[in-house]
Parts: sequence; C-alpha cells; structure tokens
Amino acid sequence: MVNVIKTKANNALDKIHQLLQGSPEPGQKESLSSCAGRYKAILEADVAQAIAALQKGDPKFAEDGVNDAAVEATSCENSFSGKSPLTDENSATHDVAVTTGAIVRQLL
Repeated sequence: MVNVIKTKANNALDKIHQLLQGSPEPGQKESLSSCAGRYKAILEADVAQAIAALQKGDPKFAEDGVNDAAVEATSCENSFSGKSPLTDENSATHDVAVTTGAIVRQLL
C-alpha cells in the first residue's frame, strides 16, 4: 500500500510539472509550485519513512509517515483559491494514505 501512495504521488507530481510547463491559469503557478514541494516531501520523506519503519517493525512510525502524506495532499488541494486542477490526484493520494494508515494501525 505504501508503494501505491508512491505511485499516486508520482502521478500528481507529473501532472504538476505538465501544468507548470503549460500556461497555468493566473494565480495557480504559486499553488502548483507549493504542491510540487508537498509531493516531493511525500516521496522523499513520508514514503521513505513508512517503508523504513515497516521494515524495522515499527508500525507507529510508519503510520505517522502515511498520515503525513494524507495531510500534504489535503494541504495541496486547499492551497488553490477556487477550483484545483489537482483534485483527482489529491483525493486519490489522500484516500490511499488514509486507508494505508488504517491498515498499519492494525499492526500496533
């Protein structure tokens, strides 16, 4: 499931880069850049933390990582004033992270 989070985050980051290379709507460039940072954090910190913690048998630390991934996706969504072009990606990342957190919690 952590690998699914990784896949969803990579998909979102790809879309962010596509949108930034195009001509983003006025006011969206800053939010897109912020979201790129959030998704990099998911990939470089949260996913890595969860994988390492699960390998070490520390489900609580893994749960913290996946829960943070859900928060980052929600923060990305909320950074847009008005309609976000990343709603599908943010929702997918959030939902899979929350589900993963619930599964990992069962290991506690």
